[in-house]
Amino acid sequence: MKILQGIVTSLKAQKTATVTVTREWKHPLYKKYVKRSKKFSSHYDDMNLELGQTVTIQEVRPMSKTKRFKVTQIVND
Repeated sequence: MKILQGIVTSLKAQKTATVTVTREWKHPLYKKYVKRSKKFSSHYDDMNLELGQTVTIQEVRPMSKTKRFKVTQIVND
């Protein structure tokens, strides 16, 4: 199972948070650091999430057409 860490960027849907996960790596040819980000729709229950919080998400069974992750914990407030 994948476990990722990202920032909450949207809470507009019920029980769904959009979490943006950013990764950074060194380009093999140009030796510069490259950033890429991806958005994941994540399910959450009974958590007081706010925009900008850093959270941990975990891969779970498909919950809807786009939701494949669940928020497991809040890293910081």
